[in-house]
Amino acid sequence: MSDYDTDILEWSERQAALLRRRAAGQLLNDDEVDWANIAEEIESVGSEQWHAVESLLLRALIHMLKAEGWSLARDVPHWQAEARVFRAQARRRFVPSMRQKINLPSIYADALRGLPETIDGQPPLLMPAVCPVTLDELLSVD
Repeated sequence: MSDYDTDILEWSERQAALLRRRAAGQLLNDDEVDWANIAEEIESVGSEQWHAVESLLLRALIHMLKAEGWSLARDVPHWQAEARVFRAQARRRFVPSMRQKINLPSIYADALRGLPETIDGQPPLLMPAVCPVTLDELLSVD
């Protein structure tokens, strides 16, 4: 079992030091560098960023839908503000290569499932079956 499996912090520090030495021109024994796990970790960095943007878009949509579905609720200004914050955070983290991976219809379906059945005893107004905004609209500045 490698440090990757038992102590990820130790593994990451050791691998980073080895890669820095290699980048500086020092020859290393290739057995020292855990290439397979390094490749996996590098790939996971991008995936985590993509999933973070999707999560922020989901949270924004839920708050937008609550504001629309319960438009007379006292919390509407709060939900709208929260939606703007989540959209701004998504906009800052979004990079163009994510566009092909973000499945807005699926995120919207999750947002619909994430809504409460009632707020203050009231059911929501009728919600659109398909996402009423585009990805560009979600990522735009209001």
